[in-house]
Amino acid sequence: MDFSLDARTARLSVGEFSDFTLGPRDSSGSPHGLWRAQLGTYWHQQLRAQATAEHATAIEFEVPIEGRVFHRGWTITLNGRIDQLLRLPLNLPSEKCHLLGDTPSGETSSSPGSITLREIKTVSRPLPADETELRRDYPSYFAQLATYAALHRLAPTPNPETARPRARTELIFVEAGSGLAQTLALTPADESLFRVQLERVAEFLDLRLRARERLRHLAYRPAFATPRPGQETTAAELTAAFERHPAILFEAPTGFGKTGVLLEFALGQLRSGHFDRVLYLTSKATGQLQVIRTLHQMTEDVAAQNPKPLPATSVTAWHVRNKAEHCVNSVFHCHRDSCAYLADLETRWPASGLARFYLLDDQPHDLPALRTAGRAARICPYEITRSALAFNDVWIGDYNYVFAPANRTLFYNQPGFDPARTLLLIDEAHNLPSRVADAHSHTALAADARALLAELDHISAPTPFIRLWESWTLLLAALPAADSLDPALEADVADTLSQIATALSTTPLDYAALDPQLSAILWQIPPLHEWLANPLLKKLLWSPRAAELAFTCLDAADAIGETLRSYGGIVLASATLSPTAEFTESIGLDSPKTPNPKLITQSAELETSVALVRAATPWRDAAYDLAYDLRVDTRFSQRARHHATTAATIATLQDSARGPVAVFFPSYAYAEIIAREIDRSHPALRVALQPRLTDLAAQASWVEESLAFTDALFLVLGSSFAESIDLLGGRITHAMVVGPALPEVNAVQRARLAEFSLLGRDAAFRRVYQIPGMNKVNQALGRLVRAPGQRARVLLHCSRFGELSYAQLLAHDYQFGQNLTTDADLAAWLSR
Repeated sequence: MDFSLDARTARLSVGEFSDFTLGPRDSSGSPHGLWRAQLGTYWHQQLRAQATAEHATAIEFEVPIEGRVFHRGWTITLNGRIDQLLRLPLNLPSEKCHLLGDTPSGETSSSPGSITLREIKTVSRPLPADETELRRDYPSYFAQLATYAALHRLAPTPNPETARPRARTELIFVEAGSGLAQTLALTPADESLFRVQLERVAEFLDLRLRARERLRHLAYRPAFATPRPGQETTAAELTAAFERHPAILFEAPTGFGKTGVLLEFALGQLRSGHFDRVLYLTSKATGQLQVIRTLHQMTEDVAAQNPKPLPATSVTAWHVRNKAEHCVNSVFHCHRDSCAYLADLETRWPASGLARFYLLDDQPHDLPALRTAGRAARICPYEITRSALAFNDVWIGDYNYVFAPANRTLFYNQPGFDPARTLLLIDEAHNLPSRVADAHSHTALAADARALLAELDHISAPTPFIRLWESWTLLLAALPAADSLDPALEADVADTLSQIATALSTTPLDYAALDPQLSAILWQIPPLHEWLANPLLKKLLWSPRAAELAFTCLDAADAIGETLRSYGGIVLASATLSPTAEFTESIGLDSPKTPNPKLITQSAELETSVALVRAATPWRDAAYDLAYDLRVDTRFSQRARHHATTAATIATLQDSARGPVAVFFPSYAYAEIIAREIDRSHPALRVALQPRLTDLAAQASWVEESLAFTDALFLVLGSSFAESIDLLGGRITHAMVVGPALPEVNAVQRARLAEFSLLGRDAAFRRVYQIPGMNKVNQALGRLVRAPGQRARVLLHCSRFGELSYAQLLAHDYQFGQNLTTDADLAAWLSR
């Protein structure tokens, strides 16, 4: 839907208009909905051929129609295509007229010159069915035909004094599996369906207008009551840069207050009317929770303090959690035939009282509140999120809701959502390239295919489809481990996937009877088929293990860039965006193929398509005391010779600190080896090795306990403990990094090296290995100094840190330190 609140106009298709609702709506992206849509195309083509043979020149197909309607102060323009329009000539003999006008129901559209509008809809239920049931289960189909009838009636006639004759309207239901058809004719009473939809659209537009008026008077506190040095000017610098370059890189160290700066900037943009909404995306749940807390602090009770008696002056925000977290059913299987919380929910929604989540701005909508409300109303809590999201000004969530094909429909299918009128904020943006590549990567296992093959027989799937799936199962089972597939085998994979994807579009299956995991395996096929044909991805098709096929995205820069360029404004924020040239290339903004003058602006600072704003942090000057321990080599092939030295160095560092120290390792395995060495050579030293926890509260509890009761915390670079837990600043005075965290050498990294080989060997190695590894080091060290007055002494424990190619990739604060080549150098540095 495109609309202008100032002009009070809206434009939408007839299909969108008839489906429009302020409550839950069927998701066409679900496997069942996708299958029905694809099969519907097939039956449309069959009925078109049949109608052409029967009616010759009297029938027209896909007839465009457009009309303008005025309702409750809004001008609503509707456009669409009528499936079939049967126009009987005026000079046609009566008996011929009846023959051509015969309908599957046996009725006729009798008189010469009459017009019949036909809409064809595919359904999965058996036909014929009771008309009352069809009207109950498919109300939008009847509304769509009623809308076509209204637009046809309102269309101008060649003679203004002659009224357009009322057209007969027929809705043809087609049973997807068999092609059996049932025709229902609309009655004059069905005209009310068109008016009901007009009311729904007008109500939505009124609510959006109310939100816009609220944003014009938006009140909020500054992000910082007492700004730190550097914070007082950053928001103004960001705004000034954004006015010239609506694509910004914002680099600020951990602890600077990026979240507050970004929110203050975004709220100002909303209040100025530059954007309709803000999307604030982060890669980790900890970041999303911080956004919620900061936004609450900036807006809580501000309206009550406003001297003008305004009804509402605060921003509305929604924290989007994944669908599984919403689920209150005993089994997470999102199919209406197997989940009572999804069954008939459009009918049950109006009486549920759940509309309060978008009608009342102050309604609590945290995840526990949504689950409680959904359980009480017997309606899926995720449907509350889907229904209410469009009425919020700030959407907070994961990268996947914009960049992952499997998840982005939640945002992109919201009524009124327009990326060009949206401000996109991406925090911890250094994670974006790898996260999007992961979202575009898939794995197929022979064991999964075999389990589904057995189940297809149990649900009586058609034999041709079972044979197709059997061929896919045999192909996977025969795969040996290989770093890449030969061209012939790749072609075989592509052909098999194409055949299954085509068969899925024409084969009815009982998805409700399938196990949820097996259903997901089946509907992995269309994305895999699309993946092979996607020109925006750099890909590797390989077999990590026998009977396993990996569809790995090596680089998603072009896909990221295409998405970013669709937004009216973007800010990518992180503590580690440097080196900026390589980062902008990794997000596809260095040389866009279709420049958008509204977004792409050349900047002399970077000579790329984005501008850079770096936060000033004078309080970090001299906050780090760095040393580069050149005594050891932590490369995988060399590190074993230095295990004893590494263990002794940790003990010496802890003795100097006289308190707990943090030691960062490139892997769990390396940390475990050194922990065992310390246990052997320094048994009095208490070591706590980072556990494999995903729960945020449990992670924080482990850190607190370890700080209180151990001497050394062993953390893994790149993990949530090293990049998301902000409990070390001011509490850890001494830290050690055991080597750069270069990615593991494997088939994927070798393929990425080959992709960047045109840059030269050293540049490719820098891009694939050194930059990701050193970014993890920079991220970890940033957690140690988060506020004025905090200090940290850091030992970078590997001779590689002294090499220019590595040292240049350290953040500015970590580039100036002392080289240590002997044990005496270490003792002198520690005693300084």
